[in-house]
Amino acid sequence: MQKIVSFQPPPSTSVTLRDIATAVGVSAATVSRVLNFDATLSVSHKTRQSIVEAAEAMNYESPRQRKRATRTAEGKIALVHFLRPKEELSDPYYVALRLGIERRCAERQLEYVKAYQTDSFPDANILRDTAGVIVIGWHSPEEEAWLHTHAPHIVFADFTPLSAGIDSVTNDLEAAMNELLDTLAGSGYRRIGFAGWTDRLARGDIVKPEKRFMAYEAWMRKHGCFDPALCLLGQNTEESGYELALQLLGTAQRPDVLVTANDNMAVGAYRAIHKLGLKIPTDIAVASFNDISVARFMNPPLTTVRLPAEEIGETAVELLLERLAGRDLSKRVVLESRIIWRSSTVDIIK
Repeated sequence: MQKIVSFQPPPSTSVTLRDIATAVGVSAATVSRVLNFDATLSVSHKTRQSIVEAAEAMNYESPRQRKRATRTAEGKIALVHFLRPKEELSDPYYVALRLGIERRCAERQLEYVKAYQTDSFPDANILRDTAGVIVIGWHSPEEEAWLHTHAPHIVFADFTPLSAGIDSVTNDLEAAMNELLDTLAGSGYRRIGFAGWTDRLARGDIVKPEKRFMAYEAWMRKHGCFDPALCLLGQNTEESGYELALQLLGTAQRPDVLVTANDNMAVGAYRAIHKLGLKIPTDIAVASFNDISVARFMNPPLTTVRLPAEEIGETAVELLLERLAGRDLSKRVVLESRIIWRSSTVDIIK
C-alpha cells in the first residue's frame, strides 16, 4: 500500500477581480494594478483604499496564493479499488484509469493512499483520516453504506451508484454498444455473437450482469434477433475469450461477427479463430471494447470502442476537489466513447 501523504483542498473562495471591481465601481484592470502595487497607476488614495478593503472583506486570494495553499496545507485522499492488485494489472483499462488519477494528483500536487479489494473492508482508520475518497468500479450497496460511514467525501469512478447525492464519472457503455451494433447491422452483419462476463464481488456471492452484456441483449431483443446460443459469458480474461470463441465457432450456425466485452477477450478470440484455420474478417469479423495499445498491432488490427479510461480518472480527481472546495450539488459526468474502425471488420466507413 502506498504511503499516506499530504493533501490540501483549494480554498472555497471564488472571488474574482471583476467581483471586486463591481463592488468598488472601477474596472477589473484597475483592481489588478492596485493589488499588484503598480506605482504608475494614477488613482486617488481613497479609491486605492476602497479596493484593498473590498478585497480583504471578500476574502480574495490571488492565483499564486491559491496555488501555494494547495501545495502546503495538510490532508489525505484515498483510492479504493474494486479489484485485487493482480486483477487490475491484468486489465489495461483499469490500469489506465488509475494512472489517470495518479497523473492528475501529481499535477495538482496531491498525494494519496491506495486500498485494493480483499476479503474484508479496508482499514476504516485510513478513510477517516482522509479529506475524501475516489472509489474505482462497482461496489455493492452494503459497501457503499460502509464507505459513507467512514469517508467525508466520495467520488465514484467507472460506476454510477443508484443513491442520490453522490458524485460519479463514467462512460456510456450502452450508447457505445448501440452505436457499434447499429453500424455492424447496417453493414450487413446478421448473426452477431457476444463473449463477455458477469461481475462478481470478492466478498460474498453477489453477481450482477455486466453493462456491455446487458446493452447487447437489450439491442438484440429490441431488433428481434436475440439468440442465447450466440451469447456466452465466462470470465474477464484472455483465456476465457479463447474458450468462449471456440464454443461459439463450433456451433452449426456460427456468428458472422463476434463482439467481445474487452480487448483482452478479443486477443483470446483471435487465438481461437486462427487455431480453427479461419480468417478475419472474411470468415468471421471481430469487434471489441477498450482500445488497448496492442489493438492496432493485432493481425488484422482490431476494431474497438475507445473508452476514456485515463480521462475518467482525471475527472474523478477534479470532482473530488470541487467537493472539497464547497460544492454541495452532486454531479454525474458521462464521457464520450468512440469507435475505432479497423480491418477486423469489413465494409465499415472509417
